[in-house]
Amino acid sequence: VSGGCVESAVIHAAMEVMESGDPQRLKFGVTNEMAWEVGLACGGEVEIYVEAVR
Repeated sequence: VSGGCVESAVIHAAMEVMESGDPQRLKFGVTNEMAWEVGLACGGEVEIYVEAVR
C-alpha cells in the first residue's frame, strides 16, 4: 500500500475488524519533506476502509 509504512497498522485493524465485525476507516499521510527523510519518493495521503466480508 505505502512502500511498507502502513501495512502493519492495516493488518492490525483487519484483525480487530474480523473479531468485532465493526468496520474501520484508517487515514495516513506524510508531507513531501517528511517522505524524503524516511526514504519515500513523495508524500501524500491514503485512506483505507476495512470491512469484514462474510
